[in-house]
Order: sequence, then structure tokens, then C-alpha cells
Amino acid sequence: MTRGGQAADIVETARLLADAARPITLEHFRTVALPTDNKSSDGFDPVTVADRDCEARLRELLEQHRPDDAIRGEEFGVKEGNSGVTWVIDPIDGTRGYMSGTPTWGVLIAARDASGLIYGIIDQPFTRERFEGGQGIAQYTGPTNTSPLKTRDGVGLSEAVLFTTFPEVGSAVEGQAFAEVASRAKLTRYGMDCYAYALLALGQIDLVIEAGLQEYDILAPIAVIEAAGGIVTDWQGGSALGGGRVVAAGSAELHAEALAILKSVVKE
Repeated sequence: MTRGGQAADIVETARLLADAARPITLEHFRTVALPTDNKSSDGFDPVTVADRDCEARLRELLEQHRPDDAIRGEEFGVKEGNSGVTWVIDPIDGTRGYMSGTPTWGVLIAARDASGLIYGIIDQPFTRERFEGGQGIAQYTGPTNTSPLKTRDGVGLSEAVLFTTFPEVGSAVEGQAFAEVASRAKLTRYGMDCYAYALLALGQIDLVIEAGLQEYDILAPIAVIEAAGGIVTDWQGGSALGGGRVVAAGSAELHAEALAILKSVVKE
């Protein structure tokens, strides 16, 4: 089956996965004594029972509906496939926020093939918001309405609202590069995880700059933001599909402003 021939099924499957993730993640959200483990030996990288249960269920559904596809997930690694399509899943992006009770986490679901992204969803179960992008779709669905997604343009850096998750961003030099951009932006805010990318696609903010991302952290946001008219690259202007250092902007002009500053500090 060609990419065009299976695109509708991929969209339907992505929505099925997002629907299934909602009750699993909400079952544990804001509960007392949420079971949590630390995946890091030299820091704090939490994983909860909800992360594992959610990804396990999404993998089950993919085995039922698209058994020949590959799967890459944060919690259970890689399952090889032979269809040419790979599903990239983060069952809870923003586990620190999830375990703290903030509604800034989300379920990330993306499908890609050798030519690039096919479709992506950022879903926030608690607020009942869904952000979708790809195959001619750029759609926001909230509790009471559905509307097109469109990034904000015509905004220069001096008027831009900038987000990142961690104030330190990454290494010392990465933090310095971020600080250079932040010093010229109108407003800088922190700690939103994938919800920041959703707000960018919704036209509420203008820039997201991060470092140290994995593929499963960024593929769904890229699909949604690009469908909404924005741009996402690494800090040198190349592809961000592999994660790493990422700059997302609502317009090419704003992206160019931020990129020039980042490249002036981080040379490689």
C-alpha cells in the first residue's frame, strides 16, 4: 500500500491511540502515592505506572490494527516492522509535571516513514484538548469546540513569548545560548513540556527552545507545528527529527532571528 493509500488509516489509528490513552493516564493523575520509579542513576528521571500502562496499551492496539508497523516508545524500546511505517510514542511527555499534578503533560503519538513525518498528535487528557497535524489536517479539538490550528506570525523577537521546560536548558553553553535569546524576547516562561509546542501551534506563544530531546519527545510536536504553519529545526537549521537541540517558531522570520543568536553561541 502506498503512503497516500494508507494515510487515512494512519490518521484513524493515531486518534484511536489517543482516545485509549486518556482513561489510562487519568486513572492515576492527581492520586495519592502515585507509584514512581527513577530511571536515572545520577539524577531524577521519573517513570510512573501510568507511563508504562499507557504505552503497553498503545502497543497492544498497534499490534491489533497495524501489526506490520514498527514501534519506538520511551518505556519499552523498539519493535521492528516491515511496512515502512514507524510509530513513535511518548505515553506521558512531562512525567515530572504529571506526578506534580500540573496539566502540562501530554500523550505524544507520531507516525513516520522513510520520507518523513506522516501524522502527529499532542493530546492533553485532563483538559480534553487535542492538537493534530499532517495529511492536510491542522486541528485543535477542545472540550467545547474544534478549530483550525494556525501559528502566530508577524511577531519579531522583541515581542515574542518564549518557552522552555528547564531553566538550565542543557549544558552551560546551551544555557548561555538560550539566555541570549531570552534576553531579547518580551516574555520567557518555563516548565510546560509538550504543552508549550501545542500552545505555539495554537498561536498563543511564539518560540520554544530546548536541548537534550529524544525522538519521541519531538516528532509529534513537529508534525503539529509544521501543519499549523510554523517551523522546527535543530540549532543549526537542520532537521530536528532525531531530537537533540530544537528551536520551534511560529514564523520563518522569527525562527531566523532566534537561530542566528543560537548559532552565534553554539558553533557545532
